[in-house]
Amino acid sequence: MPKITFMGAGSTVFAKNVLGDCMLTPSLADSEIALYDIDAQRLRESELMLSAVNKFAGGKAKIKAYLGVENRRKALKKADYVVNAIQVGGYEPCTVTDFEIPKKFGLRQTIADTLGIGGIFRALRTIPVLRDFARDMEKVAPGCWFLNYTNPMAMLTGYMQRYTGVKTVGLCHSVQSCVPDLLKQLDMEYDEKIESLIAGINHQAWLLEVKKDGKDLYPEIKRRALEKNREKHGNMVRLELMRRFGYYVTESSEHSSEYTPWFIKDKYPQNIERWNIPLDEYPRRCVNQINRWATLRDELTKKDTLEHVRTLEYASRIMEAMELNKPFKLGGNVLNTGLITNLPAKACVEVPCFTDKSGVTPTYVGDLPEQCAALNRTNINVQLLTIEAAVTHKKDAIYQAALMDPHTSSELDVDDTVALCDALIEAHGDWLEKYE
Repeated sequence: MPKITFMGAGSTVFAKNVLGDCMLTPSLADSEIALYDIDAQRLRESELMLSAVNKFAGGKAKIKAYLGVENRRKALKKADYVVNAIQVGGYEPCTVTDFEIPKKFGLRQTIADTLGIGGIFRALRTIPVLRDFARDMEKVAPGCWFLNYTNPMAMLTGYMQRYTGVKTVGLCHSVQSCVPDLLKQLDMEYDEKIESLIAGINHQAWLLEVKKDGKDLYPEIKRRALEKNREKHGNMVRLELMRRFGYYVTESSEHSSEYTPWFIKDKYPQNIERWNIPLDEYPRRCVNQINRWATLRDELTKKDTLEHVRTLEYASRIMEAMELNKPFKLGGNVLNTGLITNLPAKACVEVPCFTDKSGVTPTYVGDLPEQCAALNRTNINVQLLTIEAAVTHKKDAIYQAALMDPHTSSELDVDDTVALCDALIEAHGDWLEKYE
């Protein structure tokens, strides 16, 4: 009977997906499930919802909630698997701060959770919390697997892999949805005969190969993509990046537009409409989710039994593979131990991995196409410098991360970038550790 601890269990819908999947998996159905959060109301709502899912699944799991930092070690004690879905600082005050202060300096963002100014400060808020998690896991759950879903993925997972003794893999939705969504958008058929190879870094991994019955589908994909981008739609940036760099990236156009220096430009305001870029998209989503939860809460928490269908999330499938010693292939975020040979060794890379009883085994990729590696390196620079800042507590490393960011450096000069960082440090206050 494995123990699964879910950190940030107040992420109710996501907890339903991951833990509901576990309850429907025979080898995990009788798990001990520990729910941990610092928000009493959201934790209680998740407990009610998951109890209803558990009843639907046969009632085999044992669910217990743990509230607050004082109960964190109890939640983690003897865990076999720890799923991380925390958001430090929430929508208010921290996400609002990450958007509103940069706007005053003329820097606009879309999602701001992975790279850029928003990604840097989200990492600086979150890494100290993960440091505490790691210390607890090393004490009370040695040998557990830490399955990280929290962004900024490469920064947080990379920190855990380089600076703690906790076995860690980073997981994202974008790999398994990449090819089906692309082909659907271009009115091409997707089925199980499609073969693909995806590798790079999280949110900027490259669809290196896509074939069916040995036939390369890229020529037809590119032909249709060129036609598609003659009309306005929601994925224009990614199709343009494929046109210019030769390969499709895993993450959405709203994300990709702020990972690069070319699309969100004060000098070219017409680009926002031309490429259909949704500025302030993440705050808009947050507000919509908060409003929608008022209705969804009753649906998910006031039913005695709640139906669930197993999703495509990796977590339960990884646990199942480890429990049964039954290999499962995934796209995982792991330390670059020579896996992608033209990316830095300290980078956290996203590559095909296999998991079974022995753990997570990443596969060798070799060199990426040089132009793809070059674009990845512009993002990795920011990731590594942000981790450096979190470890050394030096303001200069924060400034350097921001100065190397592709979008920020294309819009702001040195003085404004430093001033923006200082303004964010002051605004975040106690949400950040002290930097010198």
